[in-house]
Amino acid sequence: MKKEPKKTLKSYLAIFFVFILVFYCFFIEPNTIIIKHYKIQNKALSGTKVVFVSDFHIKPNQRKRLKQVVDLINNQNPDIILSVGDFVSGHNKNRTMPIDKIASEIKNAKSKYGFYIVLGNHDWWIDGDEITNVLIKNEIKVLNNSNAKININGKTLYIAGVEDEATRIADINKALENSENPVILLTHSPDIFKKVPKNVDLTLSGHTHGGQIRLPFLGAIIVPSKYGNKYSYGLIEEDDKKMIVTSGIGTSILNIRFNCRPEIVVIEFK
Repeated sequence: MKKEPKKTLKSYLAIFFVFILVFYCFFIEPNTIIIKHYKIQNKALSGTKVVFVSDFHIKPNQRKRLKQVVDLINNQNPDIILSVGDFVSGHNKNRTMPIDKIASEIKNAKSKYGFYIVLGNHDWWIDGDEITNVLIKNEIKVLNNSNAKININGKTLYIAGVEDEATRIADINKALENSENPVILLTHSPDIFKKVPKNVDLTLSGHTHGGQIRLPFLGAIIVPSKYGNKYSYGLIEEDDKKMIVTSGIGTSILNIRFNCRPEIVVIEFK
């Protein structure tokens, strides 16, 4: 009978490395929220600080995490808070923290001029109408193909919100109706960016989670976008337009991240 060859030191190290990598991807990186800073040149909005958050995907046992997110937002001392949705997790109410509990926490996120949002595809899959009503009751402004005029730091700013194009009818013209520059457009999916008119100062989007797994030099492996990696993450400048796509707070399908940490975005206009 032949003896099996002894495992070499290299094979043990390889197993150990794989174990460490898997542990990191599932348990460390998804739980390490960073603050991502952008400085945008815009004279009309100079001096304005925006905190942008998206894709919370809050599970039933994540109240502590939600409190952490709110504390991190408040630490930035924002003029205004903006979000592009997916507050809930999964496709049914058994897999998510109830929206009334989510809203009771995020209403504690404080800013000088309010909290404005659009809903994401998961919000509509769970119950978009209920989520809208609960958020409004908690003084969070929901923009469904509409806009709001804000006097911020002595200047006028329009926040426009377009509905999620995967689950609703996204009407950019209606969302921007009667708005004037400067204007920030909120959209859950970045795929609508090509349709955004050039007079929009900045588009904010989420949905992709940055791909959750981003390989060096290659970018995201899987992106829920018909444009692939093009609109997966970061500051995108195209046709004299700007869009920021955030990696978001939570995860979808698998609780895994690599080279794509969850983030809270801080935008300062100069």
